[in-house]
Amino acid sequence: MQLGIFAKVVARSSLEDNLDAIGAYGFECVQYNMVCAGMPSLPDSIDDELCSRIRTAFMARGITMAAISGTFNIIDPDREKRQSEFRRLGVLAAACDKLGTSVITLCSGTRDPDNMWRRHPDNDTPEAWKEMIASMRQAVDIAEETGVIMAFEPEVNNVVDSAQKGRRLLDEIRSPNLKVVMDGANVFHKGDLQRMHDVLDDAFENLGGDIAIAHAKDLSHDGDAGNQAAGTGVLDYDYYLSLLQKNGFDGPLITHGLEEHKVDACVVFLKDKLARLN
Repeated sequence: MQLGIFAKVVARSSLEDNLDAIGAYGFECVQYNMVCAGMPSLPDSIDDELCSRIRTAFMARGITMAAISGTFNIIDPDREKRQSEFRRLGVLAAACDKLGTSVITLCSGTRDPDNMWRRHPDNDTPEAWKEMIASMRQAVDIAEETGVIMAFEPEVNNVVDSAQKGRRLLDEIRSPNLKVVMDGANVFHKGDLQRMHDVLDDAFENLGGDIAIAHAKDLSHDGDAGNQAAGTGVLDYDYYLSLLQKNGFDGPLITHGLEEHKVDACVVFLKDKLARLN
């Protein structure tokens, strides 16, 4: 597996300085965000000159762009805002080849109008599922037109809040351009921590063959998404990483959910865990 990080964790004044710092920490790859290039995450336009500058900066430092964030609330109750975001998603997808990546990360959305990471009771309704499927098809249409992969992340506060629902989504869309972001810290509903291995087994049984990238962060309690540095919570990392390996995953393992001052310790922790797999 290649160790990487959310580029936004290492904030710097220029995209080159950002990548210099990421390389200095020993990361091989990143999940990028256009914010690091002075743009919105989903820009209205991306010119060729900026694409060339970003790709050149990555190549010069031997770092790969494992994925780029295209995340927005795909079932936002504000339909006009939602369609504007889909247009911008198309802009980002069209630029991916020039940027040097083929994976865009997404979430499955929430009915909460203000925070796409906050659970809403209507997320569990048939109407929310139907609307999410329609939106995900729209995203996949963009992916198929531009030759990229859209990778969604099951998350307890979104419509796709479990591995089973992730499998259902994949089976309904049935496109090779739709894959999964696996994050072991995001799938524990209230009361699930005491069943940690069973929950992780279920996640990989349902989604292990469709992983585009994996995330490495940790959690302190169930019922919410994890949001802390890998190795500082309760996730059984030996078991999580062993399941990634057993499912044949040897791609990007991207850490996030941490402040920069915790990056060095996180790198040491993850490198030690990965070394023990071999």
